[in-house]
Amino acid sequence: MIRSLAFVSALLLTTSLVLAEDTKPAKPAEKVEAKPAAPKKVDVGMQAPDFKIKDANGKEINLSELTAKGPVLVRLTCGCSGCDKELAYFQAIHEGYKDLGLTSVAVFREPDSKVAAYVKEKKLDMLYAVDTKGEAWNTFETKTMPTNFLIAKGGKIVSVAAGCDPSGLLAKKLSEKVAKTVNTETLDVQKKVADDKAKK
Repeated sequence: MIRSLAFVSALLLTTSLVLAEDTKPAKPAEKVEAKPAAPKKVDVGMQAPDFKIKDANGKEINLSELTAKGPVLVRLTCGCSGCDKELAYFQAIHEGYKDLGLTSVAVFREPDSKVAAYVKEKKLDMLYAVDTKGEAWNTFETKTMPTNFLIAKGGKIVSVAAGCDPSGLLAKKLSEKVAKTVNTETLDVQKKVADDKAKK
């Protein structure tokens, strides 16, 4: 019995020591300062990056040379079904404002042969290039496809529109910004594309 009492006493003493240890104030956690994210260099109000790419014929497309002449719409895109449905609206933007100085540049992610067939099928009438490695996406600091950059004459970024919108609403909003950039009435690209489809 004495052994049992000694065992119970030892057990109680151990339990009370453990509980006493738990009631001690915890050490404050070490404060780890989060590093602030590096500010984006490619954003609205910033100067467009130095960007050069070769077109399908091997001729260099130089963004700074283009923006010295007038505004430029750079579209980083692909030929997926969403981008394909949206393409008509961007072709309407190009057609509607090119005589007012807008240059449109489409940069595709697919291989040359696929893009060549796609461009021919869609009757694409704007500058285009192929970037299978995605270097243009790195230069413009985006991972989103498509992403559209409207750059004013002189090289300042006016608008960044990311994501795909087959309804044409994104393109319509971008058309409004292009119109302001070239100082003209806005072309309703949704209506233009709908009218063109109705004529076919």
